[in-house]
Amino acid sequence: MRLRALLETDALGLRLLGGEDELDRTVRGVMTTDLRDPSRYLSGGELVLTGLAWRRDSADTEPFVRTLASAGVAGLAAGEAELGAIPDDLVQACLRHRLPLFAVNESVAFATITEHVVRQVSGERAGDLAAVVDRHRRLMTSGPAGGGPEVVLDLLGSDLDLRAWVLSPTGRQIAGAGAPLPPGIGAALAGEHLSATRTGRRGPHRAVVRGLTYSLFPIRNTGRGAAPATRDVRETVLSDWLLAVEADAGDWPAARLDLLQGVTQLIAVERDRRDAARTVRRRLAQEVLELVQTGAPPAEIAARLRVAAPVLLPGLGTAPHWQVVVARVEWGEGGTGAPGIDAGPVAQSLLEEILVDPATAGPDSADRIAVAHTGDEAIALVPLPAVPGADGDAPAEEDEAAPAADGGGLHADALLAAVRGPLSAGLADDGRLTLGVSAAVHSAEGLRGALEEARHARRVAAARPGRVCAAGHHELASHVLLLPFVPDDVRRAFTARLLDPLRDYDRRHRAELIPTLEAFLDCDGSWTRCAGRLHLHVNTLRYRVGRIEQLTGRDLARLEDKLDFFLALRMS
Repeated sequence: MRLRALLETDALGLRLLGGEDELDRTVRGVMTTDLRDPSRYLSGGELVLTGLAWRRDSADTEPFVRTLASAGVAGLAAGEAELGAIPDDLVQACLRHRLPLFAVNESVAFATITEHVVRQVSGERAGDLAAVVDRHRRLMTSGPAGGGPEVVLDLLGSDLDLRAWVLSPTGRQIAGAGAPLPPGIGAALAGEHLSATRTGRRGPHRAVVRGLTYSLFPIRNTGRGAAPATRDVRETVLSDWLLAVEADAGDWPAARLDLLQGVTQLIAVERDRRDAARTVRRRLAQEVLELVQTGAPPAEIAARLRVAAPVLLPGLGTAPHWQVVVARVEWGEGGTGAPGIDAGPVAQSLLEEILVDPATAGPDSADRIAVAHTGDEAIALVPLPAVPGADGDAPAEEDEAAPAADGGGLHADALLAAVRGPLSAGLADDGRLTLGVSAAVHSAEGLRGALEEARHARRVAAARPGRVCAAGHHELASHVLLLPFVPDDVRRAFTARLLDPLRDYDRRHRAELIPTLEAFLDCDGSWTRCAGRLHLHVNTLRYRVGRIEQLTGRDLARLEDKLDFFLALRMS
């Protein structure tokens, strides 16, 4: 039962003094106490009744309320028989700790409240167990075939008063009954789930996010393509959905846990349906990829693209632009690989999820994404609406293989911004995800170059530290492409020769020569702008630059020396 129901029962004589926003808390029991520290007798979820005999003065109030809040009690009801009005310091302490506080009219005995709570809680538990079989029947007949996961989640809400959501491995909401999860909560829950799964713990997993407790149930694929139970968890951890329930399942009876496991099985049917629907798009991507990789004539590739375009962009009147995204998932320290793990399907499923807008809900939001895989590599063919005049209306002399303007296209860093946290948890200490993004092209002739460009960008990402890394095509025309491939010993020798004298000087004199050098280069050698940025007089700046030149034997007026310093700072 909930606190709100107690407040609405006139016979109990309760008056709310604070905590109106917390009235949906669940009451699991009742306890009467006048101990100053009753923590050893509390397990959470109780309505605590007190006559305030523990309070000698206002100094006793804060420790008492803090103890109740830490124990997770549902609320506090204080009797008015002893002191009359409830002390203001108690009201304020409960407000600080977000603990609902009720005043109990002196005409109402604590025994009356206790009897009412026990009767209601016991009745609900008995009714819950008695209705399990009926709920199973209703769920089975109202499952995904009758309206999708939302139908099942609606029944959880109406029958068990449970709010629940189906989430992707990155935390994107696939289904939910009622209000969606607040921004950021889904990603946090997915990260907790993936982290617990990688440690080998069995679900449901308990997670506390922003003060609310959730129970996380894995949704296993049970269709024809289901993985054997003995398969390495790393082959499924980055593709399985999860069911997030706003409740603590730790004290649930076995019958209710069984019911929720049945719910996950029903939702797994929806997952299997979704995977089957992706088969056509995957096959189209695989066919185009094979043509591109085998050097097929552009006309043959263009014909296949014309078949793919209506499937991926229904209703589009003109041929789209295309971008290629390449992803690779590697298991094992140092990218050495893990024997027996087929990483290609993992990368394929994960890339399909990454390419969906994280703000988009629903299981069918990836309808315009075609991802193939070859070996351990996943390759996505992503259509972009064509810019008017870029295709059939293009000037005759325009190079059909040239990259198209991609101001509205995919950007490598943006793709991973919302998913880096949960995916890092799923990759743990032995996995890596690297991703490369090509520029947009608007012809079959340009598609092979886009594929190679995306693969080069992915190799740049792979040379960087971190579990989840991406690089885009724009980085292939920059020094950024070269720096990751400089051997470590060369890198250390180069940076030490140039920067160690400055670091040693800064350490001894606190002269800030390194920050001054960085600012000077960032301001393109402008004395006035650099002095303004550092809040220095120009003469002070000239003194520092002169000291840098003296210690290193370099001349910051020479382009070559500026470039050497710039590269040393980037590699350090």
